[in-house]
Amino acid sequence: MIDHDNPFDGLVGGDGDGRWAFGTDFDDPLAGVDTTVPRDVDLPALARYCLMLGDDALIGAQRLIEFVTHAPELEEEVAFANIGLDLLGQARLLLARAAAADPSAVPRLPESSPIPDEDALAFFRAESQFRNVRLCELDNGDFAQTVVRTLVLTTWRLAVFARLRDSRDPVLAAVAHKGVKELTYHRDYAARWTVVLGGGTPESQRRLGAALRQVWPFLPELFVGTEDERALAAVGVAVDPAEIAAEVEEILATILGAAEVEAPEGVSAAGIAGRAGRQGVHTEGLGRMLAEMQSVAREHPEGVW
Repeated sequence: MIDHDNPFDGLVGGDGDGRWAFGTDFDDPLAGVDTTVPRDVDLPALARYCLMLGDDALIGAQRLIEFVTHAPELEEEVAFANIGLDLLGQARLLLARAAAADPSAVPRLPESSPIPDEDALAFFRAESQFRNVRLCELDNGDFAQTVVRTLVLTTWRLAVFARLRDSRDPVLAAVAHKGVKELTYHRDYAARWTVVLGGGTPESQRRLGAALRQVWPFLPELFVGTEDERALAAVGVAVDPAEIAAEVEEILATILGAAEVEAPEGVSAAGIAGRAGRQGVHTEGLGRMLAEMQSVAREHPEGVW
């Protein structure tokens, strides 16, 4: 029953979890899925892999939600918000899978804490513990830069998820089956806008070119696999990103060709001693983002609102 005299009563569900970022007051999208991990799969490695994919989605979603109210039209704001929410849903499932595979990966909180494991991973890890690729954390910049970042990220992620549908981990396979439908829309939306900007005014073309120069140096990082990715790919659980490089680059080249622009050549954003996002080495922007994103949860870890 809803108390119409106090509309705020409904903000906290019966178990109290509804107030957290992902929450639990909704149907389980994995209902009916066998969550048993195959016996020959390294559980800590699976957890680290799920953190990689989950962090990509979480940080990418946060950036897109930041852009709401900054898009040129209300329709585009709604589109970016919906893409962000899709990514947030993927993040919740992947972070929860990471916690189930390796509980030691979850930050230690008081036993009385009501915070779900996936929220603990989102709000109580330090910057160096995040495993997202650096592309996800790049500043929004203007509309063109947000479009290009979304295009590259979703084209790459769609290629990964298309292969993960055959993963021997049933949860990864289920997340991928749903995610492919979402990511196909995400990529096509960004591709259409890339073509529109490229075929538009001299100003839109200038901005598209500037966006490509900002985003493209982070493309090579997407295809550098970690030891965990390669090992899990060998047993049919994960995807080695090196194997999708040619496909992703061909799709991006086709889209840029339709937009009548060329990708920058010979550019790469170097990491530190060969380490980048997957190893916890990030841009300055991630630290600022996390400070804002995590501030309320850290200030009131057991708060109720």
